[in-house]
Amino acid sequence: MPLDDLRIDDRPTLRNPVMITAFRGWNDGGQAATVAAGYLARHWETTRFADIDPEAFVDFQAVRPTVSLDAGMTRHIEWPENAFFHGAIPGTERDAVILLGVEPNYRWRAFSELVVGLARDLGVELVVTLGALLADVPHTRPSPVTGAATDPRLVEELGLQLSRYEGPTGIVGVLHDACRTAELRSVSLWSAVPHYVSLAPSPKAAKALCVRLADLVGVPIETTELDEAEDEYETQVTEAVASDPDTQAYVEELERRADTIESFTEGGEVTGDTIAAELTRFLRQRDRERRSEPSEDETP
Repeated sequence: MPLDDLRIDDRPTLRNPVMITAFRGWNDGGQAATVAAGYLARHWETTRFADIDPEAFVDFQAVRPTVSLDAGMTRHIEWPENAFFHGAIPGTERDAVILLGVEPNYRWRAFSELVVGLARDLGVELVVTLGALLADVPHTRPSPVTGAATDPRLVEELGLQLSRYEGPTGIVGVLHDACRTAELRSVSLWSAVPHYVSLAPSPKAAKALCVRLADLVGVPIETTELDEAEDEYETQVTEAVASDPDTQAYVEELERRADTIESFTEGGEVTGDTIAAELTRFLRQRDRERRSEPSEDETP
């Protein structure tokens, strides 16, 4: 494993750290996972201390770098990145390491080994991956979140679901397998995003992930900013939906279905098996869509 692929600027000393990861791409419906992780990185006033060189892991034709102008004159290229941030979790004696970036295109096992190796080197006690899937859920109801793990002891200890998913996976699944091999405890949190508004970032689903994360690791997370964004998001989507009678009727049906599910579940939460079924459907659908997508050269 080339050490140069992991570039550490300043190795921090951490207290009882938890690592939180989120990746743009296949695992990030409605950008909910990366919005949540980015919010935590900013809200906890974290400091960037390391990154993974994209040269060996990213296809720059699939995930292109961008060009910006500095002071309106100097051209600056910003490369796709996977960066690590660290910071104290307010009100606790615990620190967080946040990995925020993009799903790699190549060498997933080597990439995961870099992440797990750094986690163990920093004394990370738990790795939590954030993900989001497109599902048949209405934007007017709370975004359901499921937490899953492969370790039965961790499932019992943290009140999670035992992962039973089978099918295509993303970097999140590979990273969890690397954690299992390294005997590093790991948990996967997934929120559901309405598929009919998939192109817009979902602060509702992002907040749901933050709330579930707070409960999972026993830390307070202030969500006032996400609350305000959620209200605006719901208002705008409702207005858009109201302009199309067919879509409005469909959303009303989803609301009835969500209310029915809620009435049959304890505490008003969608069960893990429900979301697991949606995740299976979502991943299989995305796999079919990707196989049928035109290449860049074929796109006008």
